[in-house]
Amino acid sequence: MTPDALRNLAGNVLAGIIFTILGIVLFVSAFMLFDRLTPGTLWKELIEDQNTALGILMGCVAIALAIIIAAAIH
Repeated sequence: MTPDALRNLAGNVLAGIIFTILGIVLFVSAFMLFDRLTPGTLWKELIEDQNTALGILMGCVAIALAIIIAAAIH
């Protein structure tokens, strides 16, 4: 490999790492914001009361947030 190709590869790997960290931070922040905006305590409902419907809803919210953040970063 030429030095230019290695430099280009290193730049792409670094960009991938930065965007991965940015995506994870945005996802966690958005999920925590959603948790704060909803009434009641979600974790109590999920863990203690084993609310299946809320678990499915939060899973859908997590998938939707991931798709939106991936599209925004892409």
